[in-house]
Amino acid sequence: MGSGFFALLDDIAAIMDDVAVMSKVAAKKTAGILGDDLAVNAEKASGFASSRELPVLWAISKGSLLNKIIILPVAFLLSAFFPIAIIIILVLGGLFLAYEGAEKIYEFIVPHKHEESEGITDEVLTEEQILLIEKDKVKSAIVTDFILSVEIVIIALGTVIEQPLLQKIIVTSIIAVVATIGVYGIVALIVRMDEAGFKLIKSSKSEKSLSRFIGNLLVKALPFVIKSLTVIGTIALLLVAGGIFVHYIPFFHHLSEEIKIPSIFKEFTVGLVLGFIVLLFVNLFKKIFQKKTA
Repeated sequence: MGSGFFALLDDIAAIMDDVAVMSKVAAKKTAGILGDDLAVNAEKASGFASSRELPVLWAISKGSLLNKIIILPVAFLLSAFFPIAIIIILVLGGLFLAYEGAEKIYEFIVPHKHEESEGITDEVLTEEQILLIEKDKVKSAIVTDFILSVEIVIIALGTVIEQPLLQKIIVTSIIAVVATIGVYGIVALIVRMDEAGFKLIKSSKSEKSLSRFIGNLLVKALPFVIKSLTVIGTIALLLVAGGIFVHYIPFFHHLSEEIKIPSIFKEFTVGLVLGFIVLLFVNLFKKIFQKKTA
């Protein structure tokens, strides 16, 4: 009886060792997409009133966890019974990400009026308006997170595709949870940089103290960080989309092999071109729909 129990413990220890090793491999494979996920979500989570930043981030984080709860079992079932569906979902998600990235570039090159205010501040809008805009932005962030989460889960799953089902579930789930906690934890630190800076300045007793210097640096750096995240987030959208197209669509995969330039430029170019094609069709559809409803 005792020997059977210790044998069971040895088996569990061996499984956990395997899980630890495979989790490291999966983490390395998903590191690039996690970086893109961070840039995209930090850009999406910025622009809220200071008092609303953490509640909004918490709402997006809960949405992200729910996304992964939905995605994980579906991914396991599809990988077992209908693997082609994984590729179809990835490509459709890539088209959405490419469209979002192209739309941001289009809006920068061809400025036009927006119904919503660019900034959400207590002085400009009523509390009801702020909450309404927040709700829309949170929905948009969760939709984008869903697509990026699919990519993270699929890449993590691909690293353990030959392993037993239990190890597949454990490793992929670990990566999914770590991705959510890690990404949104860092996003929270970024958007609260100025608050941390003000607290350091208030706590410092000397004008030349290290805490005051760091506080001023954090406060002054935040606007530049937020602006840079807008650019980085847009680039990340197109890179993630281009990476999906290059890896999962044979035409673009063969084309990228023939063109001798760094893969990052190939993926960005493919994402940008297809993004503008989708944007063109969306804008044409909007015009046709407006004419019919006018």
